[in-house]
Amino acid sequence: MEYSLVCTNCGHAYDQFYKSQVCARCGSFLEVVYKSEPKAPTAARGSFWDFSGVLPEGKYRKYEVGMTKMFSDAGDDRLMYKLETDNPTHSFKDRGSVIEVAKAKEYGFDEVACASTGNMAYSVAYYSKLYGIRSRIFVSREANKDKIEEIMSTHDAVITRGKWDFTGAQKEALKYASKTGAFITGDYCYRKEGQKTIAYEIISSAKNVSNIIVPVGNATLLSGTLKALSEMEAAGAIKRQPKVIAVQSERCNPFSKAFNYKGMVKYTVPSTSADAIAVGYPTFGDMAARQLRQNGGMAVSVSEASMRRAQKRMKEYYGLTIELASAATIAAYDSLKPRLKGNSVAIISGGNV
Repeated sequence: MEYSLVCTNCGHAYDQFYKSQVCARCGSFLEVVYKSEPKAPTAARGSFWDFSGVLPEGKYRKYEVGMTKMFSDAGDDRLMYKLETDNPTHSFKDRGSVIEVAKAKEYGFDEVACASTGNMAYSVAYYSKLYGIRSRIFVSREANKDKIEEIMSTHDAVITRGKWDFTGAQKEALKYASKTGAFITGDYCYRKEGQKTIAYEIISSAKNVSNIIVPVGNATLLSGTLKALSEMEAAGAIKRQPKVIAVQSERCNPFSKAFNYKGMVKYTVPSTSADAIAVGYPTFGDMAARQLRQNGGMAVSVSEASMRRAQKRMKEYYGLTIELASAATIAAYDSLKPRLKGNSVAIISGGNV
């Protein structure tokens, strides 16, 4: 779809041929704003690209991604899982990378830069190699060493690892992109558009969904999910939005604190073992908090022990290896179950451990 890019801070608008995801005036991140109402198919036919009607216009190679499996919990017919480990690099990040890296190629870039705790690096490097683009990845101290080694050995990425956390890595990636002319990728507007397709898939695949449980790191998936639900409601595809439940670890929960105390997101030093959501300052945090309040949803924090129990249960019951960030959504469901009405979908965001 035709679109413009609007700065979330100063409001300056750019056309869709603007070759960045960051505002040239104030340095804040941009938002994709469509020129007409996004309209998705009422029922997907089996391809991620069925949702092109809700994605930015672009020159995409239609790689296989998304349309991941959903299945019901064996002991609880009110709980379903959305299994994002089915994606090529085993996490939901591929939904965004397939859009974002395509934009870099379309705009003529030969290198991308991004910050990551692990999964983003894996995904961006994977699609960059497919598109013939070099990738420079800045990783945080929390980044999983096994993930990073595999990225370097199989996807030709150049990895820069520092003592910073994810927020620091993000600053380094921006500096590098500004200095070298690389296209900045990561938790920005094009990724958000790709990741919002997860909500479209859930609604097109499952009936009577009352709650969608989303793990929160940089809040890009959360913001995208909420954007998709608003688009569907505006288009008349759904009568009422499912409530969204945002989940963080008790040991890294800047979003949950801000949401529940009705304040702005403030930086928190990450200390969680759930590396995929170890983000001290969520880029989309303040925007997602406003969206979540409009949705009527909630934000919760779960313990490290509860995530490990959920992770173990998924292995024992289903033979599935999931990361702690994924287990966070199950742990949240376990704690909220007596309060929840209707059917819930827990997003299993990744399986890279």
